[in-house]
Amino acid sequence: MVQEKRLVQQFFELVQVDSESGNEAEISKLLKQRLQELGLTVTEDNAKEITGHGANNLFAVLEASADAVEQPTILFTCHMDTVTPGNGIKPQLDEDGYIRSDGTTILGSDDKAGIAALLEAIQVVKESASPHARVQVVITVGEESGLLGARAIDPAMLEATYGYALDSNGDIGDIAVAAPTQAHIVIEVFGKSAHAGVSPEKGISAIQVAAKAISAMKLGRIDEETTANIGRFEGGGPTNIVCDYVKLVAEARSIKQEKLDAQVAHMRQAVEETTAKFGATSNFKSNIVYPAYCHTDDSDVVKLASRAITAIGATPRTFHSGGGSDANIFNGLGVPTVNLAVGYEHIHTTNEQIKVENLVKTAELVVELMKQSAQFKA
Repeated sequence: MVQEKRLVQQFFELVQVDSESGNEAEISKLLKQRLQELGLTVTEDNAKEITGHGANNLFAVLEASADAVEQPTILFTCHMDTVTPGNGIKPQLDEDGYIRSDGTTILGSDDKAGIAALLEAIQVVKESASPHARVQVVITVGEESGLLGARAIDPAMLEATYGYALDSNGDIGDIAVAAPTQAHIVIEVFGKSAHAGVSPEKGISAIQVAAKAISAMKLGRIDEETTANIGRFEGGGPTNIVCDYVKLVAEARSIKQEKLDAQVAHMRQAVEETTAKFGATSNFKSNIVYPAYCHTDDSDVVKLASRAITAIGATPRTFHSGGGSDANIFNGLGVPTVNLAVGYEHIHTTNEQIKVENLVKTAELVVELMKQSAQFKA
């Protein structure tokens, strides 16, 4: 049975360890210690060398109970880093049942609520001697910096057949069965400088050309599966010089790769046609940051989650997320994974909060998933 007091105490301890993305050394030490105390075998990869972050990804294994040794390994994943401002967090339990910071920092429930629930669930399963398949735990660095830790994982270190990320917003019972791929786009526009007061007609304003290119693009919500956005527009100089260079940083996302490809091609065409029309030149670069994933309600990994959610008295609801998570990477590495809602609210702000009830329910869900894994049929 999940111990609420122990769970809340563990969550408080975790969020009080500073771990802004890139500075995960101290939280990694604590997590490694906790996992070893629970009897798991813990290893690390070399993500630190690849990402430049403060720690490596942690991999831990809980061996299967004797009656489930033939079952496929189940994966649980969380991330140990937080966004800013995440140093000096002072958690407090308010009378309404919510845990919040003092308002000067984030709370860090994204994703330390997932970690606390996972650690509690492992302890409950061991205390109750519940049957369960082999469990692989992966706690990543750098999720908040563009999934850097997960992207650095060597696929050979993944031993699971299917898995669950504990890192989604929403109500307990919500299952993110799909999430988009993302293209990171950098656009450079090269014009021609001239004196803006004496001979502006001799120049080509890169600012004006870029603005016209943007106006020719479809941006925002393209359809129910696709979005695009210009995030940064930089360049320029003195007002008496026609600007000859600007740089744009943009993105496009879609659940479907072909739709993403079409959107990126459309943005490229808008840039190239506009720059040619006005005598400017351009450079357009696009790269895929992470892959999409999409599971149906009939997928085994979804059906098992739905059964576990129902067993704890919650209602399963599948949805398509608009954002990426480590689940995208694990799917891309061949481990079918969905992202489960943890129940945190207002993440990435100083108003972040989570109900104690949701912490408990998340831990109960992980316990049930471990139990269900003993009968999993792929």
